[in-house]
Amino acid sequence: MKKELKNNLRRSQRDYSLAFKLSVVSQVEKGELTYKQAQSRYGIQGRSTVLVWLRKLGNLDWSLPKQHAMNKHIDPSPEQRIKLLEKALKDEQDRNLVYKTMLEIMEKEYGMIVPKKFLPKQSKGFEKKD
Repeated sequence: MKKELKNNLRRSQRDYSLAFKLSVVSQVEKGELTYKQAQSRYGIQGRSTVLVWLRKLGNLDWSLPKQHAMNKHIDPSPEQRIKLLEKALKDEQDRNLVYKTMLEIMEKEYGMIVPKKFLPKQSKGFEKKD
C-alpha cells in the first residue's frame, strides 16, 4: 500500500478500504495530521469524508457539538438577557437561602454565632440629601 499519494491524484469513494480509513483516523486522532492535511496528503476529495470517518471509526467523543468561540461574542436579545438574569437571580436567591439555613443550624446545634459583615459607611458625596 502506498503511504502517500501525490496531491494531483484523486481517489474515488470505492477505493477506501477499512484499513486505510482506520489508518487516517488514527493519524488524525494522534495529532500527526489535521483532517484537512489528511485530505490533501491522501487525495481524499470530499470535504467532510475524513470527519465522517472520525465520527464512525474514531475513539473520540463526537456526541456533543463543538462550541465556537465566535458565538460567545454575540449579544443575546433582550428577552434572552432577561431570562439569563432571572436565572442568575434565582440561583443567587437559592444560594442565599442555603447560607442562611447553614448559619441557623450552626447557631442552634453548635451554639456558634457567626459575626455579620456590615456594609462600609458611604462617603459624603453619596449620602442622601434631605
